[in-house]
Amino acid sequence: MSNTAPSPRSRRLRRALRPGNVAFWIVLVALTVAFLLPLAFMVSTSFKSATEANALEFSLLPQHPTLDAYREILGSGQIPVLRWLLNSVVTALLHSAFVVVLATTAAYALARIEFPLKRTLFALIVLTMFVPGVIFLIPHFQIVNELGWLNTYASLVVPSAAGAFGVFFLRQFFVGISRSIEEAALLDGCNQWSIFIKIMVPLAKPAIATLAVLAFLASWNDFLWPVFVLFSSDMMTLPAGLAQLQSDNATRYDLLMAGGVVASLPVLAVYVVSQRWIIAGVSAGGVKG
Repeated sequence: MSNTAPSPRSRRLRRALRPGNVAFWIVLVALTVAFLLPLAFMVSTSFKSATEANALEFSLLPQHPTLDAYREILGSGQIPVLRWLLNSVVTALLHSAFVVVLATTAAYALARIEFPLKRTLFALIVLTMFVPGVIFLIPHFQIVNELGWLNTYASLVVPSAAGAFGVFFLRQFFVGISRSIEEAALLDGCNQWSIFIKIMVPLAKPAIATLAVLAFLASWNDFLWPVFVLFSSDMMTLPAGLAQLQSDNATRYDLLMAGGVVASLPVLAVYVVSQRWIIAGVSAGGVKG
């Protein structure tokens, strides 16, 4: 009989084939398919003809692939998808910048500066996170209307810039930074503003980058608010503009899916570029509080 010990590869294979591990991988694969199937169907439908896309029979793959939907939405003056795309990019970038500036300053003050009722104020800010956003729809609309911002970029950028999540998220990060760094900077002659700009903000880059990406995605995917405050086709963002392709009598699913693919590409690009910042920011921001 051979007493040869099993190789590391054999041990890893045995662990992988344990009933618990097999069940885990089955569930993981099933969830992956469930998430990817709608995306695959969207991309597939975008390459179908108008007749095939509106057919009652389900088919995942196009029978006769065509680029007609992309030609129509990107080359037609009647469907200004490129203009909607530009509006979405501009508003999402401006909104993200506003969120970062406001949340960073407020979070630093709540984490590092002592003032009366600081804990009460922070509790009230966190409490607003539990209030459904749709409740603020009418008040925000009335404010924007009084300011004369309807059908402008300002109506999309400003109202939701001072959100509670960004303040809470960055405060958790600032609280986790050692106070000895600030004390050393004070001994070197730095004031509070210099410490914030030159020391704390650079240290918080992963969390700030994460918040910027999340704010960008929130503005990019927003549908309800732009429908309320934008009236002209040239000012529409991409989600609100694509909704115009639907009607009671006919819906061009090939155009909708092609528009969905176009809308997804910038989001995927942002995620690929910022993936490491998101992982680092979420990991660091959730450790201490």
